[in-house]
Order: sequence, then C-alpha cells, then structure tokens
Amino acid sequence: MWWFENWSDLLRVVIVGTTAYASLVLLLRVTGKRTLSKLNAFDFLVTVALGSTLATILLSKEVSFAEGMTALTLLVFLQYAVTWISVRSPGFQRIIKAEPTLVVRDGQPLSSALRDQRVTIEELLASVRMAGLSRIEDAAAVVLETDGSLTVLDKTQAPAGTLRPVSGTSLKS
Repeated sequence: MWWFENWSDLLRVVIVGTTAYASLVLLLRVTGKRTLSKLNAFDFLVTVALGSTLATILLSKEVSFAEGMTALTLLVFLQYAVTWISVRSPGFQRIIKAEPTLVVRDGQPLSSALRDQRVTIEELLASVRMAGLSRIEDAAAVVLETDGSLTVLDKTQAPAGTLRPVSGTSLKS
C-alpha cells in the first residue's frame, strides 16, 4: 500500500470534495431542516446514506461528480417526498415510522416492553440518571422514542398529554 500516489488524485479529492460538500449543504438548505433530522430510524438511514454517498464521491474515481450529485439529490428528494407524504397520510406514516413505546410507568419498569424493544435495565437506569433522577421510582414515565432515545418524565411533570401517541400508555393523570 502506498502512502502517496500522485498530486492529481489529491487535487481531485480537494476539488470534488469541496464542490460536493458545498452542493450538499445547498441542497439540504433548500429542502429544510427535516431532511437531516433524527426523528426516527428512516431519517437515520437517510443521513447515513448521504454520508456514505458523499464519501464515495470523494474517494472513488469510478464515480463521476455528476453521478454522485445525482445520487445525493435522489436521496434528498426521496427523503423529502417520504416525509411530505407521511405528514399528509397517517396510513403511510404508520408504514414508515415506528411509534414511541412506554418502558416505565409510574416508576416501574415494564419488563415485556423492555424485552420487546431490546432495552437493558442498565440503559434504562443510565437514561434516568441523565435526566437528573436518582431513583427510577421518581420517573412517572420513560419512553423509547422513534429515534431510539429514551425520554424520562419525572413525577413533577404532567406527562399524560405528551404520552397520548405512545404505545402501552394508560397513565394516571
């Protein structure tokens, strides 16, 4: 393996990389904040695909700049289209997005929900600590969100309204 082959390869990476990066930033600004959100697994997948595509444009001589930009534009357009449709069609939204899941209710871990969602008690306790609570019993609810994060609501908050779309909820208000 060579540490360096020639200056033209490096120059290509600098020129194509700068142009592709600037083009992607412009494309993302045009399509809005939602394109790179982390609201659910689908959004995460698109973000990873965009990064992978940008890396391919930068490093692969077999992929022309035009082909790479077409791929980036296609990914951004598909993300835009899917989110546009999901906002307007609850049926489509149910297909594309997972729903949040309650994993703690009234300070008690819900074993079956934890098992079904593959969340360990250690991960649950870490989220409770990060929320500033010293005991899980102080949590009114913990929700596994659609992006995989855990949201902790302490008992001083009124969680009933925000838990309406969460599966497995029937909290006492």
